[in-house]
Amino acid sequence: MTKYPFLDLATINAQYADEIKAAVNRVIDSGRYIGGEEVSNLENNLSSLCNAPYAIGVSNGLDALRLIFRAYIELGFMKLGDEIIVPSNTYIASILAISDNGLVPRLVEPDIATYNLDSNLIEEAITPLTKGILTVHLYGRVAWDMKLVELAHKYNLKIVEDNAQAIGATALCDGLYGSNVTGALGDAGAFSFYPTKNIGALGDAGAVVTHDKELAEAIRALRNYGSDYQYHNLYAGLNCRLDPIQAAILNVKLPHLTEETQYRQEIADIYEHEISNNAVIKPLKREANEQVWHQYIVRVANRDKFRKYLSNNGIETAIHYPTPPHKQPCYKQFAHLHLPIAEKIANEVVSLPITRCTTPVDAHEIAQIINQYIP
Repeated sequence: MTKYPFLDLATINAQYADEIKAAVNRVIDSGRYIGGEEVSNLENNLSSLCNAPYAIGVSNGLDALRLIFRAYIELGFMKLGDEIIVPSNTYIASILAISDNGLVPRLVEPDIATYNLDSNLIEEAITPLTKGILTVHLYGRVAWDMKLVELAHKYNLKIVEDNAQAIGATALCDGLYGSNVTGALGDAGAFSFYPTKNIGALGDAGAVVTHDKELAEAIRALRNYGSDYQYHNLYAGLNCRLDPIQAAILNVKLPHLTEETQYRQEIADIYEHEISNNAVIKPLKREANEQVWHQYIVRVANRDKFRKYLSNNGIETAIHYPTPPHKQPCYKQFAHLHLPIAEKIANEVVSLPITRCTTPVDAHEIAQIINQYIP
């Protein structure tokens, strides 16, 4: 029997239940079911959070990324066949957004200590076709440093952030435009509000944040059939609008981001200080607020044995992610690539419970159970 669940969304959302119901009713009563005040309010709230002038609500995190690259193509900065550097260790959506636009992913290995893109390996992967870098703040840890900034300037590259997992995290150095908040560090940032995220909707939802007015205007049009005003289509666009009911729910939850982050950090601190089993590799210790702990990832050599042991002791775990993108059936063209670090991570990672379903007492008990594990 599961004593320590990994995630229970009903429990997560129960704390906001009354406010969420009121917000949904507000949208129903408004008679405005596409766009409207709730979407505008969420965009303004995200803009303020990130210290960036433009935020555009969209249908989900993948579409947020897709629209960014599509907008760069429409604006002439990128074209079919151009290359985008992207970490080899990431969720498949990061790669899908690139290839879906006829761009070519250039997979670069992560740093084994952070699981994020190793900026020291980027320059050797740059070719005359390279037009951008997609940095992914995986598991909630900031993937940003001055090396990225230097390369962007040196090679005239756009930096796009996959910020699906790190809302509210802050970098130790400023981004390209002065903000140090993830999603506003580079030229454009993509957000996901999938229900399991630190701040999640009750369905699909996403957003783009940028400092670039021209890019923002292009994305606003592209998300709505390519239309800049009614029945006038600048682009052959898409239908990727944010549902106002989901925006209303997010407007309820977003003000609680700081306390949500602090709660996850508290659980992570317990794991950090109390897990002492040498067979279990803990995440690199964070600094300041550069890790908001979307997932708490450990690495274990014999993962199946470890997970079975935890399950037998009532601890539910997950794997993020068991198959790296270059080994997915849909990307057979990359199967030949030698990416041992991404493969090692994929073979060893285990996600421990870290949401509000896990109390501090639970975390102490989970740590002690892990310490008794015999490889």
